[in-house]
Amino acid sequence: VNEYYSQQDCASYGDFRELLNRDDIDAVVIAATEHWHGVISIEACKRGKDVYCEKPLALSVCEGREIVKAARKYGRVFQVGTQQRSDYKFRHACEIVRNEFIGPVKNVRLFLGKTMGTSSFPIYPVDCDLPGEPEPEYLDWNMWLGPAPWRPYNSRLAPPIEDKAWPHWRDYDDYSGGLMTDWGAHHFDIVQWALGMDESGPVEVFPENDKDVKMLTYKYANGVTVVRDDDMPSRIVEFTGTEGIVEVSREFIKTRPESLLRRRPGPNDIQIYKSNSHYINWLNCIRTRNKPVSDVETGLRSVTVCHIGIIAKKLGRPLKWDPAAEHFINDDEANKYLNRALRSPWKLG
Repeated sequence: VNEYYSQQDCASYGDFRELLNRDDIDAVVIAATEHWHGVISIEACKRGKDVYCEKPLALSVCEGREIVKAARKYGRVFQVGTQQRSDYKFRHACEIVRNEFIGPVKNVRLFLGKTMGTSSFPIYPVDCDLPGEPEPEYLDWNMWLGPAPWRPYNSRLAPPIEDKAWPHWRDYDDYSGGLMTDWGAHHFDIVQWALGMDESGPVEVFPENDKDVKMLTYKYANGVTVVRDDDMPSRIVEFTGTEGIVEVSREFIKTRPESLLRRRPGPNDIQIYKSNSHYINWLNCIRTRNKPVSDVETGLRSVTVCHIGIIAKKLGRPLKWDPAAEHFINDDEANKYLNRALRSPWKLG
């Protein structure tokens, strides 16, 4: 990788801290694997860089909160790569829901899919038990692992460049939250946006095959239920209200009745943050110092929905969540999963 970028007349580094120490760089894009997001994001903020971090924001709820604290402490413009917030179809759907053009929302369904690219990925990540293999000469495996637990190299996690294979680190709990955080960070983010929950979240989560539900289900304090329905077609989010339905995906937006598509917020209605380009929105906010459309706090709140669903699945029982305090209510066992230990010498802050 370093050799390739050097050939393109680009500076390349084996250690991200060397790049962050450059005074001539004002902003950075973080596109590393999920288990690196926390450390790199916080170090970037400390060094005065504005940040665009690919979703999902963090590998744990506590890690995400530390990222938010760093962004606020150092006054950074921090955009999370939940790009659907810069897609007019999702914005229009959220306008319809927020303004109750379908009436008060009763329930939401969403489908995350079962694949990424051309490869299948698990909905929930699993423990990594891959056998050791010889490390490629070009790869600094210890650096690739970074804050994750030590384990020997395996090409399934980081395929050799010449193989052009899809990496499968998203399968494993040490590096990712599986499709729950990969696509969940997109679609649960739209649910949060539409419900006006950018600084809050659900209050209960029920894992699939619980005695009361067949599919992963969340309940919000206002009575709205959100279900991850694996039997739905395509990757869509569906909002059902007392007077209509809106379905939205990256390919379309549909309403029932169809006339709802022509509804637009008036001057006295709720106005949704408008962005037509995620990258340009970030760059403009760097200039104005305003919050971007996918601010770090909203990125945390959305991935938190994903993480508490994963934890409920691990424990196999319903959990009560306090979105203000960001912990499970009277459940020490569940709260242990809200944070992760980092391998020395890496730390947050």
